Amino acid sequence: MARIIVVTSGKGGVGKTTSSAAIGIGLALKGHKVVLIDFDIGLRNLDLIMGCERRVVYDFVNVINGEATLNQALIKDKRVSSLSILPASQTRDKDALTKENVGKILEELAKTFDYIICDSPAGIEAGAMMALYYADEAIVTTNPEVSSVRDSDRILGMLASRSRRAELGLEPIKEHLLLTRYSPKRVEEGEMLSVEDVVDILSIPLLGVIPESQAVLKASNSGEPVILDIESDAGKAYQDVIERLLGETVEFRFLVAEKKGIFTRMFGG
Repeated sequence: MARIIVVTSGKGGVGKTTSSAAIGIGLALKGHKVVLIDFDIGLRNLDLIMGCERRVVYDFVNVINGEATLNQALIKDKRVSSLSILPASQTRDKDALTKENVGKILEELAKTFDYIICDSPAGIEAGAMMALYYADEAIVTTNPEVSSVRDSDRILGMLASRSRRAELGLEPIKEHLLLTRYSPKRVEEGEMLSVEDVVDILSIPLLGVIPESQAVLKASNSGEPVILDIESDAGKAYQDVIERLLGETVEFRFLVAEKKGIFTRMFGG
């Protein structure tokens, strides 16, 4: 039975698509069959992060409208054969997605894939509601700042009330917290909320803490998900996320600012 996981947030620009790509490829590298779906109709960024933008011929809306089959629209990742991407349309109306047609596509994908990762648009508009409606699990992505955390709280309300599970009175969506762009140094200086602050406000289990890192921007620009950069702190943190998602107990890293040694303090750097 496929696990449908939505990667969501209340605020834009917090790293949802970066996280969706990293989680998708991370699960595939563990031997699972994974499909990544871009629900951001009209914008479409997942194919860029995955480095397959030139291979897009058909998209999600083409399949919904019967203009292409799923097989025609799915793009196989060149690095990991068990990973596929279903891109969003850049030109179509967001209202093209309905509960019925999205449900049919997810049902079809569930026959083939172990994990269906839904990369949601930010906020609570129609595309975001479609992305979360069928979810079994939600990875709520937030930055350690008040506005981002507050908007994530709104998303938790939607997950609890507007999903298929909520409508049918089934077991609630399993919620995970993913904290991105975290800087222990800035927390110490009072510029950011701490991990404890965010967990306290949102009251959902912590899945991962991704440190602020230039490696994320570099990876996005090169079409190589940052989890593949095994030397970077961000890459290592996403690898930890995969382990926890698969049920392993992994200690959290990158929560404390590095202390400079005496020579660094004396001579700079």
